[in-house]
Amino acid sequence: MNELILMVQDSPEGGLEARALGESIFVQGETMAELQIAAREAILCHFEPGETPKVIRLHRVQEEVFSL
Repeated sequence: MNELILMVQDSPEGGLEARALGESIFVQGETMAELQIAAREAILCHFEPGETPKVIRLHRVQEEVFSL
């Protein structure tokens, strides 16, 4: 695997949460820096040595709601 994409969004409880596409990886962090550390640790635990993706992409999803 060359690339792993994690969809990042604001957590309802505060902070951020990310879910990997195609893998059973879910992480949380208060800041983007904490989220990156948590994602790195989770990915290293999830994959066998030598099978980890070379690129980790954090795709931030933000929803804006407004009224007319």
